[in-house]
Amino acid sequence: MNTPQLFADRLELARTLAVEAGQGTLAHFQTDDLIVDRKSDDSPVTVADREAEELIRARVLERFPDDSVLGEEYGETNGSSPFRWIVDPVDGTKAFVSGVPLYGTMIGVEYEGKAAIGAIYIPGLDELVYAATGHGAWHVRQGAAPKPAKVNNDSPLEDGLFVTSQASKFAARGAKQAYDRLESTAWLTRTWADAYGYVLVATGRAVVMVDPIMSVWDASAAQPILEEAGGIFTDWNGDPTAHHHEGVGCSKRVHAEVLAILRQFPRTA
Repeated sequence: MNTPQLFADRLELARTLAVEAGQGTLAHFQTDDLIVDRKSDDSPVTVADREAEELIRARVLERFPDDSVLGEEYGETNGSSPFRWIVDPVDGTKAFVSGVPLYGTMIGVEYEGKAAIGAIYIPGLDELVYAATGHGAWHVRQGAAPKPAKVNNDSPLEDGLFVTSQASKFAARGAKQAYDRLESTAWLTRTWADAYGYVLVATGRAVVMVDPIMSVWDASAAQPILEEAGGIFTDWNGDPTAHHHEGVGCSKRVHAEVLAILRQFPRTA
């Protein structure tokens, strides 16, 4: 099996679909007639989420019919190949329905159970990062030529930006003190991050993004992007995985310092 070429082919499709599906969500963004439904966990979902995932699923299975596909909105379609696509069509739906342009379309691809390919597109900013194991990480702004995506491994936490999606999620897992310590240590803290937080870290603008509670579709695209950009993606215990329902994407310089804080607050459920 020519694994490098198989990665390259799927990377090309992942980045193309992230942009196409993401741009499609703009037809519903900041519109007066947007209907917001509630899922069983009370999280919001809109027609933009559903249409984007439907598009991605159809195109993936048309091109790679033996691959598996797992999506936030429509569950899993099992295939026979070692590749599994993991799709979050609108990461940051709360931002989307609030009219905040920092939501993203995330597409990850696992190979034999390990995150290997990732693409994150921020439609409201027309900004894309993508990567595959052994192929580097790349950053595209507003259709310009791709440039290497590089983590900022020079700045310490006290001089860097710490981002997260929602501060209250730290309290929800009994880790409010972790948030407080990170905020007090970092030079600057901002929320609304969602998918954009990992874009900020991968391109050197933030030094750490932390998710206290997340799903695999929130994480699988981020892991290969951060790793190929010279950074790290792990769970709160330091394991490099997208499957532990929590995440830390950061520079190598601040990883140990951040983990020293987060390890004091293991998940209880």
